[in-house]
Amino acid sequence: MEYYDLIAKGYDELHKEEQLNKLDIIKNHININKNTRILDVGCGTGVSSYFDCFVVGIDLSIGLLKQNRNSKKLLGAAETLPFKDDSFDCVVSVTSIHNFEDIQKSIKEMKRVGKNKFVFSVLKRADKFNFIEELITKNFKIGNVIEENKDAIFFCQKP
Repeated sequence: MEYYDLIAKGYDELHKEEQLNKLDIIKNHININKNTRILDVGCGTGVSSYFDCFVVGIDLSIGLLKQNRNSKKLLGAAETLPFKDDSFDCVVSVTSIHNFEDIQKSIKEMKRVGKNKFVFSVLKRADKFNFIEELITKNFKIGNVIEENKDAIFFCQKP
């Protein structure tokens, strides 16, 4: 996470527009209301947390979290989410899974804490894309995949 701590102050300048585009796609394909509870795994500066409901973000980069003014946030790893089973109506992870230390464990943890809606935006050019896609397919029922400019966005449910 040192890289993200180093670029934290300029992260939104570099990536905010593309993150907001992905967020618009996600918002148009999931139903949420003010009572919805969302976990944003790899929330970074919080751009991916712009939902009109209760959102908790978690990220390993203290530098990015310091820039995050948009959600309740925690410093932590996707591999060890500090929440009870089925704590969130929806779990989202926008362009961050390829950075997780143990992707398989992270996906299992997100599945554990989520009730039934999951959205994973995965960088198509990531070296681990095929591996990540395979893990998502094994662990979830995929309802839709939307090809965005740089990412594939998977809309999933528990099987």
